[in-house]
Amino acid sequence: MTVTAPRTRAARRSAVRPWLGIAARLGLAAVWLLAGAAKVDDLAASGRAVNAYQVMPYDLATVIGAALPFVELALGVLLLVGLATRLAAGVSAALLVVFVTGIASAWSRGLAIDCGCFGSGGQLAAGQAPSYLPEILRDLGFLLLAGFLLIWPRTPFSVDGWLAGDTVEVEDE
Repeated sequence: MTVTAPRTRAARRSAVRPWLGIAARLGLAAVWLLAGAAKVDDLAASGRAVNAYQVMPYDLATVIGAALPFVELALGVLLLVGLATRLAAGVSAALLVVFVTGIASAWSRGLAIDCGCFGSGGQLAAGQAPSYLPEILRDLGFLLLAGFLLIWPRTPFSVDGWLAGDTVEVEDE
């Protein structure tokens, strides 16, 4: 067995990138699976959470709220198995931009709502303060994961790689 140690910074990045990619893919998959699973049992509450942002008619908000958990679960499954990773990352990035924009809009308009990201959201009770900045920062972190996967979608242990005939090459240091 011949062990080839990376000699340059570029070689080290190249050796680490697939593992960062799998961490990004599985991390983002976990986010979508948790978010979707938290909402799928109560689609009406998910619709109310979307409506709380007050950016679209109630009927449209309830339809989007009812569909969103299934979109999140589908993205989570695709990312978990590594199938259509770039597409799933692109849809993830688009959704996250919409989420950040919605939260920022609610904040700027003085709404007191729970984002509904991981379960029922909607209007906060009197005296409860919204936590918009942490929610925006969290979603920007998830957006970075999606961006990484848009640029480098091939990761070890993925259906994409298997279908393309990729083999995982790991360099030991």
